[in-house]
Amino acid sequence: MHVLVTGASGLLGTAIVREFSPRADVCALDRAALDVSNEQAVSATIAAQRPDVVINCAAYNDVDGAETNPVAAFRVNAFGALALARAAGAAGATFVHYGSDFVFDGEASRPYTEEDAPNPRGAYATSKLLGDWFALEYERTYGLRVESLFGEPNPGGSRIGSLGRIVGAIRLGEEVPVFVDRVVSPSYTADVARATRTLVEARPPSGLYHCVNGGAATWAEIAAEAALGLGLPLRMKPITLETAGLKAPRPRYCAMSNAKLAAAGVIMPTWQDALRRYLRQG
Repeated sequence: MHVLVTGASGLLGTAIVREFSPRADVCALDRAALDVSNEQAVSATIAAQRPDVVINCAAYNDVDGAETNPVAAFRVNAFGALALARAAGAAGATFVHYGSDFVFDGEASRPYTEEDAPNPRGAYATSKLLGDWFALEYERTYGLRVESLFGEPNPGGSRIGSLGRIVGAIRLGEEVPVFVDRVVSPSYTADVARATRTLVEARPPSGLYHCVNGGAATWAEIAAEAALGLGLPLRMKPITLETAGLKAPRPRYCAMSNAKLAAAGVIMPTWQDALRRYLRQG
């Protein structure tokens, strides 16, 4: 199996390359090697590589930055997904694209399912929803929505995710600002990568899946669990969405159900189990 991975040096891309490399011929492309917003480059690269699977880990993740530079967010998150889906289709490849919990407004009181209507708030959220729609126009797409990614970063990478920053601060004995009113279903990149490989190998029905670890918690509860796992005290600074002063809106409740993924034969461990394994890696 020949697998082409975009955004390969990011937090998720690193895990995808690590998961597939022992089992497949992997072409790992970071942004310098392939800018997914360049449609001509995308088309030429995939035509030359002729991959069996295209996995898109490239994303514009600056949520607040997207409010002042929405064009950059849309070029990567929406039109980059469209270019990759078209090129994957021309090559006859399976396409995997990752979406976001931000497509929801956060007004729910139970985990979102794939059937729930999206209602994005902000430029980043809207760009991710368009990316979902564009990617899923191609019939051989697995659209996997993830959220609050955490995992082992690429040695040369700069992105460590919110949980990575929390764990780092706890280890240094620093005060940790965490949301007490924002509920998430964290996604361990190693588990997302394993789920991705299972899907492309087993080939259940394509379409949209929520690919998150099981359960949900506030960031304060996650930070407390991390401190417990580390055996270190937590110097928590409670913050709320109102007091954080963020430019872009965030969904208050954005837990997602992975029941559809489980029905397809992919069981995701709980976030607590994933966190324990992540902490052992550090």
